[in-house]
Amino acid sequence: MRIDRHPILTFDRGPEVEFEFDGRTLKGYEGESIAAALHAAGVRVLRRSIRLSRPRGFFCAIGRCSSCLMTVDGVPNVMTCITPLRAGMKVETQTGKGTIPDRQPPRVGPTETARDLARVQLAIVGAGPAGLSAAIAAGRLGVESVIIDENNVPGGQLIKQTHMFFGAREHYARVRGIDIGRKLVAELGELPARLMLETTVLGLYSDKTLSLLKKGEHFLMEAEAVVLATGASENMLAFPGCDLPGVYGAGAVQTLMNVYGVLPGERVLMVGAGNIGLIVSYQLLQAGVEVVAVIEAMPEIGGYHVHAAKIRRAGVPVLTRHTILEAVGEDHVKAATIAEIDESWRPLAGTERTFPVDAVCLAVGLSPNCELALGHGCGETYIPELGGRVAVHDENLETTVPGVYIAGDASGVEEASTAMLEGRLAGLAAARSLQPDLDPGETARLMEEARSGLAELRRGPFGEKPRRGKETMLRMAKKARGNDRGPQD
Repeated sequence: MRIDRHPILTFDRGPEVEFEFDGRTLKGYEGESIAAALHAAGVRVLRRSIRLSRPRGFFCAIGRCSSCLMTVDGVPNVMTCITPLRAGMKVETQTGKGTIPDRQPPRVGPTETARDLARVQLAIVGAGPAGLSAAIAAGRLGVESVIIDENNVPGGQLIKQTHMFFGAREHYARVRGIDIGRKLVAELGELPARLMLETTVLGLYSDKTLSLLKKGEHFLMEAEAVVLATGASENMLAFPGCDLPGVYGAGAVQTLMNVYGVLPGERVLMVGAGNIGLIVSYQLLQAGVEVVAVIEAMPEIGGYHVHAAKIRRAGVPVLTRHTILEAVGEDHVKAATIAEIDESWRPLAGTERTFPVDAVCLAVGLSPNCELALGHGCGETYIPELGGRVAVHDENLETTVPGVYIAGDASGVEEASTAMLEGRLAGLAAARSLQPDLDPGETARLMEEARSGLAELRRGPFGEKPRRGKETMLRMAKKARGNDRGPQD
């Protein structure tokens, strides 16, 4: 199930190690996720559901769902999709809620990084395109930052994006996402910014103190300002068999293929013809996987036609006004049935088709990860054009809580290019609030430059939806600001 040859990627795997899984000795590569190592070894069922003991497998690959929870070295409910593999680990399939062992495993003491960074100027949650860009922008103005991420490598979604970006040169046009991520991380090396990886942010308190968990040790970090760049999560689609191992989110398929070099399956049905569905379909083809079809419920594809043309030339049918009826299998997907739908979204009798597949990939949209902001007390609203529930923020990405900013997909789902510009704007705005002696004219120029870049990216038909969403957001922010001022204003 591992990819040995790829037209774009080379997989620099760590040393091969042995680990125990349910009493068996398996091999994987140090540093890859436990779930990826199991998948490469042919293990698809990672856990059983709590109530009905149904099989669960790899789905999101970002630690947002519960499908990969397993017991590791005696500790239950470990998110194996983001936990790096180490030699000698004992991994066990978990049924139900798991049990706490009578004897607790030894806790790792606070790291030097944790001791050194008890107080910071700017805390940035998320080391994806928005978070890295925020740190770079603030660092260029002399503001020190710490970028916190629960993964063991920085870059967020960029580390799995092998396609070239569109747009202008300043927006990394004709540069692959994997290379953009490396460029951003390299820039950090010359700035007052530090990465804190494999660290989970448990909460954000009212005084901007962050509650952190790193390698079993809990500690607090005080920040003067915070940028939340926590990205977005895959949407699920409900249909019979949607919870079977072999039903993946599109981002998880990219992680398996493009980060770990592991095939998600041999024959895949893609659900969703937006940019993500079309791009991931082509990446599947590059990895040697057969894509039996791309189906889309809308009458037109939602992504760029250039992406659709590439997979059509490869012989993959793109079927609009179609939906998935069910995924079939016991412990893993073995087939999927689709059908054409009418204008009321009802399946048309007699149009059913069943494909023998071992994977179904869902590319049906994303939802912002804004729980930290909302739990902190930031104002919230629901804007469909931005992906649903979002934190209220102004033109500088500042939420209703002064000193707390939100950027990238966490502020509303868009493209990675937009996330980088939003991160830059949030970083500049935070730096301006932290360093009052900065040249106000120069800071204002840089911020206006970022806003102009965002406006440019949102022009045209594909930017219409997020543009409308952000316009609605600005009206919400002005209303919230007016309420804060009170009747005297």
